[in-house]
Amino acid sequence: MPGKTTTTATNRYGSIAAEIYDIDKPFGALPDTAFHLRRLADVDGPILEPACGSGRTLVPLLEAGHHVTGFDTSPEMLANCRDRCVARGFAPDLSLQRFETFTYETRFAAIVIPGASFTFIGDFAVAMAVLRRFYDHLAPGGRLIVDLDGLAFLAATGEDRRCWTTEDGDLLTCTGARLGVDWVAQRERHHIRYERWRDNRLVDTQIEPMERRLWGVDEFGLALDAVGFSDVAVTGNYRPRPPRAGDRIFTFEAVRK
Repeated sequence: MPGKTTTTATNRYGSIAAEIYDIDKPFGALPDTAFHLRRLADVDGPILEPACGSGRTLVPLLEAGHHVTGFDTSPEMLANCRDRCVARGFAPDLSLQRFETFTYETRFAAIVIPGASFTFIGDFAVAMAVLRRFYDHLAPGGRLIVDLDGLAFLAATGEDRRCWTTEDGDLLTCTGARLGVDWVAQRERHHIRYERWRDNRLVDTQIEPMERRLWGVDEFGLALDAVGFSDVAVTGNYRPRPPRAGDRIFTFEAVRK
């Protein structure tokens, strides 16, 4: 008989997803970490990473000598992040908070959101409010860095099927299926079925609904302008050049006046 089935809130990243995340995205293996370390190398002041996950960017920033604070909505991801920090002798301020409601008394020298996590804010009005919250939490002259997936992802088709083997020999699988696209709102919904197999038996299943809103390059630049940011710049695929057709990631940088 199959193991228990668990459903979770939208964009939650439960225990199996958190475990897969660390297997699939080991520290330093993806180009965004080196890129963000370079872009933040001259920052002299505290850095905030919203949606810090298991610390894939936060820990390297700590190791580079920065003072970093992070929050996430997933208790499982935060627990992994704390464990990684402790193992390396760090004790940063990590908390369970949401984009929409996070708050700190500190004003940060930089806020960085790698990996297109900002797109998990599915509603345009809410996203604009979050950008204003970012602005308010930056010190004057503070820098915002945001990675975004391009609009082309709205046209993606087919299922996403992948698998990994844990150190203990468990087989972890994920199957992603799109539920629908709202072309007017530029929003897509899908769910991912995560499974754990042990000795050829299914022992756990977690189904996670996911939703994200995609942005046009000019659109997001205008959004930053509307909030009050200045010196808005955008590069493509973690390279020091303007975006090109076919780029998977666009990185925006802007400054609080």
